[in-house]
Amino acid sequence: MMELDSALLSRLQFAFTVSFHIIFPSITIGLATLIAIWEGLWLKTRNPLYLQLAKFWIKPFAITFGMGVVSGIVLSYEFGTNFSKFSELTGAVLGPLMAYEVLTAFFLEAGFLGVMLFGWQRVSARLHFFATCTVAVGTWISAFWIIAANSWMQTPAGHAIVDGKFVVESWLEVIFNPSMPYRLVHMLLATMLTAGLVVLATSAWYLRRKEHIAFARKGLSFSLWWLLIFAPLQAFVGDLHGLNVKEHQPVKVAAMEGIWPAREHNVPLLLFAIPDPVQEKNHFEVAIPDMASLILTHDWHGELTGLQSVPKADRPNVPLVFFSFRVMVGLGVLMIMLALWGLWLRRRDALYQQPLFLWLCSLMAPTGVISVLAGWYVVEVGRQPWIVYGLVRTSEVVSPLPPERVALSLTLFVLTYSLLFGVYLYFFRKLIKKGPPPLADLQHHLIGVEASGYALALTKTLHGTATQTEGAK
Repeated sequence: MMELDSALLSRLQFAFTVSFHIIFPSITIGLATLIAIWEGLWLKTRNPLYLQLAKFWIKPFAITFGMGVVSGIVLSYEFGTNFSKFSELTGAVLGPLMAYEVLTAFFLEAGFLGVMLFGWQRVSARLHFFATCTVAVGTWISAFWIIAANSWMQTPAGHAIVDGKFVVESWLEVIFNPSMPYRLVHMLLATMLTAGLVVLATSAWYLRRKEHIAFARKGLSFSLWWLLIFAPLQAFVGDLHGLNVKEHQPVKVAAMEGIWPAREHNVPLLLFAIPDPVQEKNHFEVAIPDMASLILTHDWHGELTGLQSVPKADRPNVPLVFFSFRVMVGLGVLMIMLALWGLWLRRRDALYQQPLFLWLCSLMAPTGVISVLAGWYVVEVGRQPWIVYGLVRTSEVVSPLPPERVALSLTLFVLTYSLLFGVYLYFFRKLIKKGPPPLADLQHHLIGVEASGYALALTKTLHGTATQTEGAK
């Protein structure tokens, strides 16, 4: 009984800490990309609004990046403290992947982040743009290695088991395991949408308050184009990902779709239902006939594997997977509809004057993060009871810790992270309320406009001061 309680608490602790952490990379990866694009557009067009967008969003990016680094460090330690047997079994596979993330991504980001944040007047505009692009690429590389490691746990490949431990036979197969390409693209697109929605909501909020009008219009227009491109693309990639999951993890798909019979033809698409794991059926179903078969097999009469094809001990938490999947998909559909509404308003030349549209855009700020969390729960909870799918159960690798100690650490994490998140939201809100740097200030300080470096800007400022003084005399 003690071991079971300890296992549950350890899983809850890791679920809480990883859920907290994933909020920040889901924003920074997309936001770094947006900042790099804006800075590149400014260099090409010299439109100061692009420079204003880049300068403004760098500060929210910086505090979000910092929160991601701090909250991410904890996760690697939890492998050793709460899941020590897992580290022992899979260390030869996952250890190098995590090390590659630090060596190729974290060092790259850390090396150029200072230039990106503080180098506006100290390096040339093109060198600063190079630093910004490098940080953005570093975030993508970081996502690459983390997704590779997690995908191997979902669809393990390229390994052998020697003396009960995993050893690598092919690094290429380990890294590019069957689910990795789909999951990487799906995750990167999710970060683009998440950042774009934060920019969209902030721009709409400014327009509703009639503040920073030119800046807000540019931000709203750009983020709606961004949404119009990436939201439908995400739906397409999500469909490909779903087909991959059906092939390699059919029980997860059964939980996502609420399919109970071991094999079922003409499977309906459940818009809503309440899964009942005890009675092994759904209550209050609202469904589209045959649609799940069409989506997942491309055949109206296609056959799908259900939950009863495996023992109850091998099934995930069906209600959690079922509802998380619908939250993710529902918000994705909302994003597509919002982007299409924005396109319709743009064609009618009413994009910035429709109050209901701007109000809805303002409410969309957290939807990207919520979608990422919901998708992550589908992926991770849907894999249970396996930590390495089909090979190692989660219950087999939990450290034999006293439950009261795990409960204490979980409580401390909840309290500390809640405080940290409150501080983060306070400063994020403060930056938003302060608004972007005025265009006049950007020109006055010669930030990457006329001056190639800080020394030249300082010289011109001193020269101007001296001239005024002589004139006064």
